[in-house]
Amino acid sequence: MIQNPIIPGFNPDPCICRKGDAYYLATSTFEWFPGIPIYRSFDLKNWELYTHVLTDDVQLNLLNLPSAKGIWAPCLTYCEAEDRFYVIYGVMNSMNARYFDVDNYLITAENIEGPWSEPVYLHSAGFDASILHDDDGRKYIVSLEWETRKGYEEPGVICCIEYSPEEKKVIGYPKRIWRGGTDRGCIEAPHLTKKNGKYYIMCAEGGTGYNHCVTMGRADNVWGPYIGDPENPIITAVPTPSYERDDPDHLKPRYFNPENLLQKAGHGSYVDLPTGESYLVHLCSRPFVPELRCTLGRETAIQKMEWTEDGWLRKKGGGRLADAFCEESLLPEHPLPVLPARDDFDSTELRKTYVSPRIMPDRFVDLESRPGYIRLRGQESHASMHKVSLLAHRLTSVYTEVTTEMEYVPDVYQHNAGLILYYDNMNSVYLRKYPSETLGQSAIGIIQLENGEKTEMLDTRTPVNDGPIWFRLNIEGRVSRFSYSMDGENYIAIGPEFDTTKYSDEYCKYGEFTGAMVGIICVDSVKHEKYADFDFFEYKADEKRNVE
Repeated sequence: MIQNPIIPGFNPDPCICRKGDAYYLATSTFEWFPGIPIYRSFDLKNWELYTHVLTDDVQLNLLNLPSAKGIWAPCLTYCEAEDRFYVIYGVMNSMNARYFDVDNYLITAENIEGPWSEPVYLHSAGFDASILHDDDGRKYIVSLEWETRKGYEEPGVICCIEYSPEEKKVIGYPKRIWRGGTDRGCIEAPHLTKKNGKYYIMCAEGGTGYNHCVTMGRADNVWGPYIGDPENPIITAVPTPSYERDDPDHLKPRYFNPENLLQKAGHGSYVDLPTGESYLVHLCSRPFVPELRCTLGRETAIQKMEWTEDGWLRKKGGGRLADAFCEESLLPEHPLPVLPARDDFDSTELRKTYVSPRIMPDRFVDLESRPGYIRLRGQESHASMHKVSLLAHRLTSVYTEVTTEMEYVPDVYQHNAGLILYYDNMNSVYLRKYPSETLGQSAIGIIQLENGEKTEMLDTRTPVNDGPIWFRLNIEGRVSRFSYSMDGENYIAIGPEFDTTKYSDEYCKYGEFTGAMVGIICVDSVKHEKYADFDFFEYKADEKRNVE
C-alpha cells in the first residue's frame, strides 16, 4: 500500500504528468525560492525531489511580497507531439481588498531539468491557470476568473481562452465556461484534458479548507457546455452535500470530518498509466485536533481511480473519501535514493531540500570558503520581507529533531545567528547567539514572533564562550522545545515549551497557504557582511507517524 501523504509537509496544489516511464509532480511555493519543486517517481509510491523550475530571483522578483503571495498553483504538462514540457504559473502580487492581482506566465523546456524558456505573459484575469494541448495542435488556457463586482458570486467562474504558440499570446478575452459541479462554491484549480473525443474539466470546489473537494465535468466542445459528473464530488474529506455559494470564505472549519485522517482534500490532477490504471493526486492536511491547525500546511496525497463504462473518473472501489492508504499500481516498484538525515556540507552544491524566503539561497550561502562548513552571510532580520539569510527545510512531520553545530562570534547587538522554527516573517521562534551588553560577552537566548508581536525572552539569556555550540529543536507533536550543548553530547534545555500548533495557516494572521519550516539563519542588520559557519544540519523526522 501507498501511505498518504506521498509528499509530506508544505507541498500544495499538486499537478502531475508522465513522460515515458517517469512521473513528474509540481507543487506551489508562494514566497519561497527556488520556486516550483518537481518531484519524480517511477512507481507513484517512491518520490524524490528532482529539480526546481524557478531559480532566477531577478527575473522573478518576490521581494517585499507578504507571506502566501508569490507563486500559486503551477500547471505542469508534457506535450507529446512537441516532446516538450510546459509550466504555467501565477504570481500573486496582491490580495488587497479582495482584488487578487495576479500575473500568469508560460514557460517551456525540452528537459524537465531545464533550461526553461523566457516567460510568456498570458493574462491577469484570474489564478490557477493551466493548459490543454488539444490533439489538433491548438492550445487553451483555463483559470478562475476572479470576480470583483458587488452582487456577483464570489470568487468567480472558470474561464477559457485560446493560446497561440506562434504569436506567443492569448487570443481575445477569456470566456466563462463552468460554474462547478456542486453548490459548494469557491471554485478554482481548473485542469482541462481530452479523452475519447470528450473534453474533461477537473476543478476544486468548496474553498481550499475543510469543505474542499475535487469535481469533474465534460463536454463535446472545449467551450462547453460542460455537464457535471452526477456523483460529484469525486474526492473529498466531506462527502455530504452543502450549499455554500454565498460564502466566499475558503477555510470553513465547520466542515471538519472527525472520521477522516486527511482533511481539506481537493485541488486534484490525474494521470493515466500505460497499465490501464489511473491515479489522482490532490492536496490534503492533517490538523491538530481540537485546534484544527495544520502546522505541516497542505500536503500531497494520491488516490487510485478508474474510468467507468460511461466515461467518468471515479475512486477505485467506490466512495469519495480521501484515504490514508492507497493501492499500489502494477508498475514495478522503483525505490529512489534517500538523503541521509545529516548534511555535513561536504559538497560545493546545496541540497535541493533547502529553500529561502523571497531570494535564492546562493545570495548568502558560501560552501567553498571553508570546506565542510556552510557559511551564511547575515542580512536583514527574520521579520523582514526583503533579504533574509534563512536557509530552511520544510517541516515534514510534527515528530522531528533538528540539530546543528555553529561557530559564530558576533560583534554588535545587530548580529545574531542560530536555529529557527519559522512559519512566516511574523511568526517564528528563534534560538540565537548574540553579543550581550548586559553580560559583557556572547550569549544565547530566544526571541518569539507571534502574529507580529516580538517577545525577547530575557530569562533565557545564557552566557556562552565563542567556541563551537550545538543547537537542537525537538518537536514532539504539539510541544516544541530548544536545547543547546557545548560539547555535542550533553544538551541543556533552554526556554519554555512552545505550542507547535500555532505555526499554521489557521493561527497565523498575516499569512496562509504555506507551512512550517525549520532552518539556520544569520542576521547582520548593520553591514550585511558578518557571517556564521555551520558544520552540519541534521533533520530527523518520523514521517510515518501521523498528527495526533
